[in-house]
Amino acid sequence: MADNQLTAQVVFATITGNNEAVADNIIAILKDQGVQVEKSEISQTEPEELAKYDLAFLVPYTYDEGSLPDEGLDYFDDLADVSLSNLTYGIAGSGDTFYEGYYCLALDQFDEQMQKAGAKRAADLVRINLCPGKKDIEKLKELVNQSVQLAKKRQ
Repeated sequence: MADNQLTAQVVFATITGNNEAVADNIIAILKDQGVQVEKSEISQTEPEELAKYDLAFLVPYTYDEGSLPDEGLDYFDDLADVSLSNLTYGIAGSGDTFYEGYYCLALDQFDEQMQKAGAKRAADLVRINLCPGKKDIEKLKELVNQSVQLAKKRQ
């Protein structure tokens, strides 16, 4: 009998479309690896849903001077109250290096919340300046590969 198929949820927030492009790249890489994947916009998603999956990828943007996405504030707050000890996750997102010290800070904040929920991060956060290019897609492939490998070990 074949191994159980991994399942994943990719939750994104976007204003410019850049983060949806990041999410779509992650989804394509996951599908190439045979992972069953759901895509969800953060304001239409409850953190409790993550407990149904083996893998999660959060793709938040950082607004202005380090602010979280407005439409993701409830999701962010509720994350800390969910038990996700069986979940493997990765975080990627776009930002704008123009904001220097605030560049992609939301990724770190979401990482902390996922750790509070007991989830296991598989790889380094992937920070993308604006729209993902070829080098960014290679980083996303590495993020997905490491996440899938860890999730398989944890099955």
